[in-house]
Amino acid sequence: MAWSATMIGALLGLGNQMYSNALRKLPYMRHPWEHVVGMGLGAVFVDQLVKWDAKLQEDLDKMLEKAKAANERRYFDDDDD
Repeated sequence: MAWSATMIGALLGLGNQMYSNALRKLPYMRHPWEHVVGMGLGAVFVDQLVKWDAKLQEDLDKMLEKAKAANERRYFDDDDD
């Protein structure tokens, strides 16, 4: 998944730069270094997005486990009646 996310990010950055040049009616490869920077930023962005999503899923699992344990204590461990 890491390589595919990196490649998707790089293509996103490249496409963004080429689209920007096309909108301004400039040659697609006017400044090639801008494409390299765009690809790098796109790759970093998508990699961080994947890491953030994994952490978010982990935090959600922890919260759901805590809620399940609290509900079980509330409804099944209530022997005061």
